[in-house]
Amino acid sequence: MTLEANEGKALEVTVDGIAYARIPIRTRVVMPGDDLDPLIAECTAGLVQPGDLLFVTEKIVAITQGRSYRLDEIQPRKLALFLSKYVTRTPYGIGLGMPETMEMALRECGTPRILFAAAVSAVTKLFGRRGDFYRIAGDKARAIDGPTSGTIPPYNQAVVLGPTDPDGVARRLKSLVGSDVAVVDINDIGGNVLGSTLDKAGEARLVRILGDNPLGQGHQSTPLGIIRKA
Repeated sequence: MTLEANEGKALEVTVDGIAYARIPIRTRVVMPGDDLDPLIAECTAGLVQPGDLLFVTEKIVAITQGRSYRLDEIQPRKLALFLSKYVTRTPYGIGLGMPETMEMALRECGTPRILFAAAVSAVTKLFGRRGDFYRIAGDKARAIDGPTSGTIPPYNQAVVLGPTDPDGVARRLKSLVGSDVAVVDINDIGGNVLGSTLDKAGEARLVRILGDNPLGQGHQSTPLGIIRKA
C-alpha cells in the first residue's frame, strides 16, 4: 500500500514521543441502503496489519443506518427557526445553525433538553464562557451534520444524524477486520470518539492523534483510515 496523506495534511504525527502514520482510505460515495460491513471489508482488504487501529467517521456509519435526511424531507417548526438564529456557524460545519439541523436536534434530544441547553448557554455566554450548549445537549446534538460548501453530493442537500450504537458498531467491525476500531466525529476544530474498542486512555490518545483532521473536511472521499505506529 502506498502511504499518502490528504492534501494539506501530514501523514505522520507524534504524540507522547511516539510517531503515528494516519493513512486515509478512499471509498466511493456511501449511500443509504449500503451495507457497512462488506463496504469496510472491501476497502480494508489487505491493508490492516497487526497493531493497527481502524477509524471510521460517524457519518458513513449513520448513512448506512438510514440516518440521513434530505433537506426537503424536513419541515422545521417555528421554535427551530428561532433557535437556529442564535447558533454560531463556522467554515468547518454548520452545526445547528440552520432550521433543518435544529429541527432534527429537537427530535433527537427532546425539546426540553434543547431549550435548557439554549437557556444555560445564553446566560454563560454573557460571562465569556463557550460550549455549554453542546455540553448540555449532548453527543446526539453535537454529531448532527448539516451541508456545507465542501460536502460531497448528495449530502450537500442533507442532514445526517449521529450513528446508533457506535460502540456496538466498533465491536462488530473489530471482529471483521481483526484490529481495534473507533467511530469518530472529527473536523478541523476538534473532535471526539463516539464509540470504540479502546479504553478511555486509548480514546483520549486517539483524539490527539487525529487532532488536525487527517481525513480532511471537503471532497477527499476518505471517510476511514488506519492509525499505525510509524
